Amino acid sequence: MDGFSYNDIFDTKGIEYLVIIGFFAILIPFWILLSKRVSISENVRKVIGSLTMRSLKIPQGIFFSGNHTWAHMSKTGSATVGLDDMLLHITGDINLRNLKKQGEQIAKNEMIGEIVNNGNILKILAPVSGEILEMNSSLLSDPGAITDDPYHNGWIYRMKPSKWSAETRTYRIAEEATAWFEQELVRFKDFLSQNALNISPETARLVLQDGGEISDHSLAGLPPEVWSRFQEEFLSRTDIVK
Repeated sequence: MDGFSYNDIFDTKGIEYLVIIGFFAILIPFWILLSKRVSISENVRKVIGSLTMRSLKIPQGIFFSGNHTWAHMSKTGSATVGLDDMLLHITGDINLRNLKKQGEQIAKNEMIGEIVNNGNILKILAPVSGEILEMNSSLLSDPGAITDDPYHNGWIYRMKPSKWSAETRTYRIAEEATAWFEQELVRFKDFLSQNALNISPETARLVLQDGGEISDHSLAGLPPEVWSRFQEEFLSRTDIVK
């Protein structure tokens, strides 16, 4: 036909076009898969969260002991005691066992219960001496209350303290408590760095996120020997000074 010319695609740029098309045919599914993996990773990090000062509840009107328990005296003279929010962020979901009964007398630093998480155990030491007036029985049927609201619905005991002034004088309250928790987070980060790296680099990456932030529930994935060291270094100190 006059004025009509035919060019075979393979005689010009056809091969290059096919190569480009093939490249994108491979690249696009790979990019979609990679995006999904990044999205999953981001979602996991959001679920896990990180332990920072911003994530901690620190009421300014209660006394915090060096063993991560707290005590608060009411107008009637009874004291409420429990576990602080930092400890509960570290352990994750827990159950309580070996709790004291109403009428029992306890001494400061005596074991008043145990935290249990997947077979790992931590001992709770009494922040003050006195008589147990009431144990929060709702924690037995709803153990999540202690992590959701440790200073209100998650209290463990009501007590009649016998040595309140003497035993709480070295405890932290208000801005001193806030400053102490900042120091404890640094100390716990150092603890994790040492102990997690001794297990494996993969474990260290699990409990210490990018940028060195501490993962929530960071003890939950660590072996019993690390829980034992944590007990000794953070929950069983009897020579606490301000």
